[in-house]
Amino acid sequence: MTHKYLGAILGSAMAIAALPSVAQELPKTMIWSSYDVGSAGYAEASAIADAFGKQFGTRIRIQPSGSSIGRLQPLLKGRADYAFLATEAFFLSDGVHDFAIPDWGPGELRAIAGRPAGFDLIAAGDAGIENVEDARGKRIAFVAGNPSINVKCEAVLAFGGLTLDDVEVITFPTYASAMSSMTRNESDATCTSPTTSQLYELAESPRGIHYPRLDPDNKAGWESMQKMLPIMGPSEEDVAAGLKEGDTIQMAAYRYPIIATTKDKSADEVYAFIKALDESYDLYKNGTATMERWALEKSGHSPVDVPFHEGAIRYLKEKGIWTEEDAAWNKKRAERLDALVAAWAEFKPLHVDLSEDDYVKAWMEKQREVVASLILQ
Repeated sequence: MTHKYLGAILGSAMAIAALPSVAQELPKTMIWSSYDVGSAGYAEASAIADAFGKQFGTRIRIQPSGSSIGRLQPLLKGRADYAFLATEAFFLSDGVHDFAIPDWGPGELRAIAGRPAGFDLIAAGDAGIENVEDARGKRIAFVAGNPSINVKCEAVLAFGGLTLDDVEVITFPTYASAMSSMTRNESDATCTSPTTSQLYELAESPRGIHYPRLDPDNKAGWESMQKMLPIMGPSEEDVAAGLKEGDTIQMAAYRYPIIATTKDKSADEVYAFIKALDESYDLYKNGTATMERWALEKSGHSPVDVPFHEGAIRYLKEKGIWTEEDAAWNKKRAERLDALVAAWAEFKPLHVDLSEDDYVKAWMEKQREVVASLILQ
């Protein structure tokens, strides 16, 4: 072999070595879990799955479930690749509500992206609730067995310096009955998304509708809310029942759906997923009235229910979306999750002989102690 050809081969090899590694492609098939058929979560997962199929040829099967455990188990047992979740992601990570029992405890989920969803204390127009603090002594509709709604409502009340002892909580058996209770004059306010169907009926009723403003500059209010529920943040909503075109409302937002996976999911796989989510955006952004909020400039920021996955962070950094504030939030959120996982590992073997009710009670005391110590740091 002549020196001329040897030099050409070595030069080609060096050029190849200098190129960036080829990004991992999406799998040919995937399984996602989501809320039940008919929910916003299912509709949005379906629209994104369809876009993935058209642009990348990936076939996706969605497993819908009406329960949080039904959405989480396939993911945690390796039968699903990703899950489109709601606040159960936060509840699992904190080991509370359904996940405070011995078989569960704090779980290691990681976020990829989460669509902002508005949330507020929403009042009947004639109830005299101009601001959140005006809800003192008023009838507030809660939903039986629905901690996702009720815990957020407690957090919004905290924004106004109120606790459940300051209001009259009226519990309704179903979500629909609670949301329509204001129109029937059985309550004065409730907490939910501003696009809930029953609110349009309230807006057209003689009582009317009012959204107490959550001022984004009210530092004390937001600190009180986020101490109770760190997944909430300020939001400006332009789609809401009774809202005139062109008007906006300042309220809170959480993330629904949040796309989550397990902590040990390959960073390269997650990077490929969020890249596909970004690159196929134009194919699904009009799938529903709120799907434009999946743009990573909106869905790729904190706060969210669980820490972001390292693969997602890598892509968000490359796109110039990830900020120093996001990094600081993510570090603090991971520390909270790590502390609770460690506390559970220490707590569980010492309490195996307790009944389930006593176990849950003891764990919740420990959980609150751990969270309180982190807030004070």
